[in-house]
Amino acid sequence: MSGKTRTVLTAGVLAVALGLGATATASAGTPRSVSGKPSDDITRIANFYGAYIDAVTDEDSGNLGTALRSHYLSAGFQKELAAWEDREHADGVLRAQNVPLAWKVTANGSTANRTEAVVTLTWSRSSTTKLVVDMARDSRKIVHIGEQGAAAR
Repeated sequence: MSGKTRTVLTAGVLAVALGLGATATASAGTPRSVSGKPSDDITRIANFYGAYIDAVTDEDSGNLGTALRSHYLSAGFQKELAAWEDREHADGVLRAQNVPLAWKVTANGSTANRTEAVVTLTWSRSSTTKLVVDMARDSRKIVHIGEQGAAAR
């Protein structure tokens, strides 16, 4: 019996013994990792979206989502976002009434004043939305979320 066969057989026996079902396979892949730097604007935007989506998914009565908005969004943009939400009846950060299944943040250029990122929100296997997010470089606050960058407005 080979080592791999022994490993799979052992995993299967343990799974059945623990009530986890009859199928189990050994994984030889490398562990996933996620990295970032607090000084990097794209990391900061990704951290905001990850934490915000978690907060909305966990439905904490808005407390954490509100705190995250206060921390990551400029005061002026918070007011603009509230007006958009009143008009559109949707979450302005996600530009939707529901919560995405996944998100990805990609750098989209920068100027002396702003960093721009594209946030891709995945709703299903075949449905995504792309948002452009602008962050002021001096305050490190998000100043715009929309279908186009702030410069195009």
